[in-house]
Amino acid sequence: MMKSDIPKEKFEIIGADESQQELIGRARVSYMKDAWRRLKENKTAMAALVVLCFLILMCIIGPMISGHSFEEINPAHRNQPPSSEHWFGTDRLGRDLFTRVWTGGRVSIIIGVSAALIAAVVGILYGGICAYFGGMVDVIMMRILEIFASVPSLIYVVIFSIVLGNANLTTILVALCVAAWVGPARLVRGQMLQIRNQEFVLAAQALGVSSFKIILKHMVPNTLSVVIVAITFAVPGFIFTEAFLSFIGLGVQPPNTSWGALVAMAQSEFMFFPYQMFFPAIMIALTMLSFTLFGDGLRDALDPRLRK
Repeated sequence: MMKSDIPKEKFEIIGADESQQELIGRARVSYMKDAWRRLKENKTAMAALVVLCFLILMCIIGPMISGHSFEEINPAHRNQPPSSEHWFGTDRLGRDLFTRVWTGGRVSIIIGVSAALIAAVVGILYGGICAYFGGMVDVIMMRILEIFASVPSLIYVVIFSIVLGNANLTTILVALCVAAWVGPARLVRGQMLQIRNQEFVLAAQALGVSSFKIILKHMVPNTLSVVIVAITFAVPGFIFTEAFLSFIGLGVQPPNTSWGALVAMAQSEFMFFPYQMFFPAIMIALTMLSFTLFGDGLRDALDPRLRK
């Protein structure tokens, strides 16, 4: 064999430095911190979050900065266009639309967020019990779930309106939540069936931990990311449902108002005063779009498979 003309001094042995073996390649980052980092990198989701924060802030302080009451009737200012005195104009009774839009936003957002949270809590507990115990308990509880799912939510609203006498915020919230937990319950049950037989659950059972604590402390936390995303997607659905119910007269009743009630009232005046429908309609659209885009970004951020 021919010997190489390259001198040995040109070669350097590169290997693992034993003194560096215990060093961590990068700083430790928790799951939630990493999810927040990835969420911040999603410009669309962050823009949606900014819009949501602005809308919620205006619903809180908007009625206080206009100088008008949402119930104040002034016949001399009927159907006025937007101006320096009435920023969104007035309705057919002379009421300030700027104040009424943000007051109605309180009702719409409260219903949307509250209904989503209540449905998620009930769905987590129901789905967790189904998945943990399984067998006949799971079969019976799932048949009950299917009964609730088979009845349209509009039927519940009508029934509760008749039984309770009127359609107010509590009635609508209860009626929406009666069957809204069905979706989260199915979602949580499917997730928990995957982790029910994993080692940490078996270890808790071997240590004598009660079933209720195992569900709450071991199984539920492992499904929270999925549930949080489901809540963000459910909120715009509830807001739209409330707007639809108010539009057909089954929502909040005067003197209270909501975005759907404002759109319903503006329907008869749309040909001559379109601005009366434009402002509440654009708020509904912005809120629903922002929640959907934020939920989409949150889903990607909480997905460990997308971690870099």
